[in-house]
Amino acid sequence: MLHHKRVRLFFVISLIFATAPLCLAEESNFTDREPVVELSPIDAIILGVVEGVTEFLPISSTGHLIIATHYLGLEGEEPLLDASGKPLWHKKPSKKYPEGEPLTLKLAADTYIVVIQVGAILAVLLLYRAPILSMLQGLLGRDASGVRLLRNVVLAFTPVAIIGLAASKIIEKHLFSVNMVIVGLVGGAILMIIVERWRHTHGDIHAYSKEPADLRPSEALTVGFMQCLALLPGTSRSMVTIVGGYLGGLTPVKAAEFSFLVGLPVLAGAALLKSWRSGPAMIEVLGWTHVLLGILVAAVSAAIAVKFFVSFLTKHGLLAFAIYRIVLAGLIALFFYL
Repeated sequence: MLHHKRVRLFFVISLIFATAPLCLAEESNFTDREPVVELSPIDAIILGVVEGVTEFLPISSTGHLIIATHYLGLEGEEPLLDASGKPLWHKKPSKKYPEGEPLTLKLAADTYIVVIQVGAILAVLLLYRAPILSMLQGLLGRDASGVRLLRNVVLAFTPVAIIGLAASKIIEKHLFSVNMVIVGLVGGAILMIIVERWRHTHGDIHAYSKEPADLRPSEALTVGFMQCLALLPGTSRSMVTIVGGYLGGLTPVKAAEFSFLVGLPVLAGAALLKSWRSGPAMIEVLGWTHVLLGILVAAVSAAIAVKFFVSFLTKHGLLAFAIYRIVLAGLIALFFYL
């Protein structure tokens, strides 16, 4: 009976945790209007699959989504107009912003991509409910291992939360480019190759019995500071946190598990922040229906991708993903510059 109560509590918390970004996006006086641009169900499914499959794999979801949004024609930066020909605003002109910020398709699409991460969050909440419940029990003083795991997740989350909140607008404005994605993909691939080589020579000697809860605070913080690298487009949050787990002495599977758990507050925070800033604009342009479809597809595809990734990582490590990143960087360069 107690187990069933815990499971019910977990699902309630999961639902609140995952739907909060949508509630924020709904706080607007124009969300009940017809969408300005009709996003097709196929578009929503494609973006949901790309987000779900790539979010937890060390291959950069950003690089794939750049290609997807370009292919689907969601990059328009022309100001959008309502049915009467009046401009739509993301930020209306004010004393602080005299010129305002016009609403564009690109702005709405960028927000859509972040908000449908809710689906990926749900997938991990369900697949890794045991360690999550352990952390909740730890909060109640009933699970010492859960307390240590929660401590490590918080330590790994804190640096990227502080730096990301302070620098997110600067990064979006000045560093979010195709060139930066290509550099991030190649640089991340090189790091993965180096760390895989290190792991095979001496990194696994002490790792077989180590759990994420066993990481020292300094090791968890190392993962957190490495995660800050993922603020740069093309780097991959999953990649840098798994590499950080390797350096802390975790096996590939345990490093991936810690990466997924640390990703929950990071992805939820990003979705909340983006929903607060641009959620109403997204709903104004695209409407609700395909946002929910994208979340559902992202959840299913993320669950499948995580299962595949853990199995593949156990047998083959990160090398194949490093090669894939280099190939993807080349394809993006060809796609945009030739």
